Amino acid sequence: MSIALAEDVAYVRFSAPDLDVMRKFLLDFGLTEVGSGAEGLFVRGAGDAPFIHATELGEPGFRALGIRLSSLADLERLAAEENVAIAPLAAPGAGFVARLTDPDGHVVEAVAGQTMAQPAPIEAQTPWNDARAYERLRAVKRIGGGPARVVRLGHCVLNVSDFRASECWYKERFGFITSDEIRAGPDVAFGAFLRCDRGETPTDHHTLFLAQSPRGPGFNHAAFEVIDLDDLMRGHSHLEATGRKLAWGVGRHFLGSQVFDYWRDPWGHALEHWTDGDLFTAADGSNVATIQDLLGVQWGPAIPPDFG
Repeated sequence: MSIALAEDVAYVRFSAPDLDVMRKFLLDFGLTEVGSGAEGLFVRGAGDAPFIHATELGEPGFRALGIRLSSLADLERLAAEENVAIAPLAAPGAGFVARLTDPDGHVVEAVAGQTMAQPAPIEAQTPWNDARAYERLRAVKRIGGGPARVVRLGHCVLNVSDFRASECWYKERFGFITSDEIRAGPDVAFGAFLRCDRGETPTDHHTLFLAQSPRGPGFNHAAFEVIDLDDLMRGHSHLEATGRKLAWGVGRHFLGSQVFDYWRDPWGHALEHWTDGDLFTAADGSNVATIQDLLGVQWGPAIPPDFG
């Protein structure tokens, strides 16, 4: 039994020396500003999370991962077990936060009691025609230009120094379930895709991926769901036209099955657009996968050597 249950990833928090530069990138990426001031810059997607990316003023870097818990009671139990204080969350949606530190020094902000936002309207998409079903008749399809429409934050990937130690830490506190454990040999595991335990409610193939990296611990990337493939490709064209740096894509992963498109923010952090990912319940269990499964693609370009 874990101390608490994670309901979802809540947000990622960064610092940057120029909030205006970060703001312009995030708007090009398809996010919407919901607040800025002494506490920093906050942006949201079209979903119900009050914010999903925050930036404070400072030297560029990753500052924290936010994990939303199932209840305030879970937050109180976790804070008591960790002997840390619960504080008001000074951010859109308010709520409460307990700040933990994982075995590699990553700050994990466990949050509960946020006031969720009213989801933004998402216009109906014109149907696709394919060889199995022609659903668009006597009408044209026009996508239009502009950024992708980010709906929500889907997952975060952290590089760690000792996978088993980190896996134990996160599972004991947040109740994560392994979807796919990555092994280099029969008894050599160096990473895993972890999903939330939401019982019979389907949840993303992974909310957190922990990867033991020869480069040492640190932030790897954060992934934001967009509406669909057309939206992802529109966003790709917009980011390309505005001179943003492509990191990897477009392609489709094996593990999780997402169509992916990775970009770099102005300080080199990788942020992913994705769509069409797998969903599982707690009863669907766990699998073992290989390095080839992890790094390979069903279609699209191979992973670049500098992706990290």
